[in-house]
Amino acid sequence: MAVPMNPQIRAVLQRGVVIPACPLALTAQRTLDERRQRALLRYYNAAGAGGVAVGVHTTQFAIRDPRIGLFEPVLELAAEEMNRADGQRREPLIRVAGICGRTPQAAVEAALARRMGYHAGLLSLAAMKNASDDELLAHCRTVAQVIPVVGFYLQAAVGGRALPYSFWRRFAEIGNVVAIKMAPFNRYHTVDVMRAVAEAGRDDIALYTGNDDNIVVDLLTPYQFSAGGKTVERRIAGGLLGHWAVWTRKAVELLEECHGIVHGGGAVPAELLRRNIEVTDCNAAFFDAANGFAGCIAGLHEVLRRQGLLEGLWCLDPREMLSPGQKAEIDRVYRAYPHLNDDDFVREHRDEWLRG
Repeated sequence: MAVPMNPQIRAVLQRGVVIPACPLALTAQRTLDERRQRALLRYYNAAGAGGVAVGVHTTQFAIRDPRIGLFEPVLELAAEEMNRADGQRREPLIRVAGICGRTPQAAVEAALARRMGYHAGLLSLAAMKNASDDELLAHCRTVAQVIPVVGFYLQAAVGGRALPYSFWRRFAEIGNVVAIKMAPFNRYHTVDVMRAVAEAGRDDIALYTGNDDNIVVDLLTPYQFSAGGKTVERRIAGGLLGHWAVWTRKAVELLEECHGIVHGGGAVPAELLRRNIEVTDCNAAFFDAANGFAGCIAGLHEVLRRQGLLEGLWCLDPREMLSPGQKAEIDRVYRAYPHLNDDDFVREHRDEWLRG
């Protein structure tokens, strides 16, 4: 029997919040830096994030390697910090755990996440590139019996696969699907998901952007479709983003600004459209778009290192590092868009987050 999401949590998810995809803090020996990992989670809470995603791409998939053995410890540490944060919040943080692998592995990860108090699993299908749609849907149904599922349309450049409208239309019929993160970096594919959910009549599925190349416009765009003889409008409510793992306080302010415009029914200011391009330009530097996203994790680490939240850029795979020219690009966007960083906020509170 599928375990449904707590109604209070689901209401927050549907309203739309900032959910950073949490990076992994490591020492120079490439072991878990527990102090700085906790500081990251405290930062996201203090910045006003509405949830945190852990064990996802930004946390490094290699944590699942038995020789590394960090999947369970990192999820447990994050759960402890979110328990601590919830004691001081008006509403609890949404806890999302990354779920990977073929069905046996995914079911085990989902069960572990549920035992640790996670509210939903962000379900990656990257391990099933050659599976048919029927096989993929059976996989999704199995995991949804264990934990509420957030669907994930991952871009092909970092391991995803094209998933047609027909897949998403059937996916939207799975009862324990609570949200979909769209990150194909492709407008056509994003429209496929939006239309599938609208035509399925699922107004209870929260829609989140993971399109780091179009964040602001995704949050402002109304999607209208004809379904069942009437016009149905759906909107992207929030973001579950690696990009929002840095400069998170500004991301929260941005989402609040977008929500204000959407709920107020006014015209979209040209300034926000300009900011969409500014955010995209920053993301290109952080995520290393010029080199096929090879330095995407190290790029986020570099921003957090500059802020003093991480000690270094170390990844579990020593080959994962900044690409040539990437540091200069991060320097450039820092100079070009000083209004987008939250360095002052981090500087004011960093020592407090790093204590204990």
